[in-house]
Amino acid sequence: MRVLVTTAYLEPGGEVDRLLRGAGHETVFRRAADRRASGERLADVVGDVDAIVAGTDRFDAEVIAAAPRLKVFGRCGVGYDNIDVAAATRRGVAVTFTPGVNRNSVAELVIGQLVNGARRLPQNIAGVRDGRWDQPSGTELGGSVLGIVGLGSIGKAVAVVARAMGMAVKAYDPYFDRDFAAAHGVEEAPLDAVLASADFLTLHLFLDETTRGLVDAERIAAMKPGAFLVNTARGGIVDEAALAAAIRDGRLSGAALDVLEAEPLPADSPLRGLDGVYVTAHIGAATHQARARSSLAAARQVVDLLGGNPEPDNLVNPEYRSEAGS
Repeated sequence: MRVLVTTAYLEPGGEVDRLLRGAGHETVFRRAADRRASGERLADVVGDVDAIVAGTDRFDAEVIAAAPRLKVFGRCGVGYDNIDVAAATRRGVAVTFTPGVNRNSVAELVIGQLVNGARRLPQNIAGVRDGRWDQPSGTELGGSVLGIVGLGSIGKAVAVVARAMGMAVKAYDPYFDRDFAAAHGVEEAPLDAVLASADFLTLHLFLDETTRGLVDAERIAAMKPGAFLVNTARGGIVDEAALAAAIRDGRLSGAALDVLEAEPLPADSPLRGLDGVYVTAHIGAATHQARARSSLAAARQVVDLLGGNPEPDNLVNPEYRSEAGS
């Protein structure tokens, strides 16, 4: 069968390509850079494919409708909000994802950004480069309160490191793991209490209708004065205009954002040019190790389903089967 690869960092001849071809499938690479070079749209390249190893491209209902042979999306990553799962399900297309594979990579980025926020390292490095020799006072993470919203796999990894650094950790999660919390000294608290007490706040949530806009102007106003926010989850969780206003007014000390409502960061974003705002280009999972784990897992899920298993690992929409048979 014909497998389309759109994940930007995968290359012809690489491990994923070899795995797919070793299973007897034909691979076609049409990453965003490939499509820009050829002038093709995503909908133009899906018409004759049976499976897609998917990156962060937006697979909406129109694109899915243009793929009559499609049987499965293997999403390289822990999120799948870039795929219209409802549209895929109606078409009898399975959607899989790869949770847990980037846990360490994202957690390490969070810890690095906590240090940046506490010591304002980017500003100091830029100052030295420009000939200055400023020595501003920073904040020790040890003894500070870290608020974690979303105590899943990544949130737990962050909590373990934060506790080892001497931080007090308060966390909110609608499905709170009390055994983990007791073992690692994490205090359970309601969302508003976490916001009010955290010197540093980090978000680790899926984006859905219950979390979209969760950190809005009202909740940002309820955060502890001078707090620093880190978001490596999804951009739509945070009201970026309200966040920018709070930083501009000095109510918050800054933010580190690896995810945005619109990516790349728009030229007119209110976050641009704000001192204390560190925007990275969605690199949380961008380590060699995490990418290898994620892409190989996604490719194996594709091979599994194309090989006749109707329920591969980490299937998002098991109900696709009833639609596929209708």
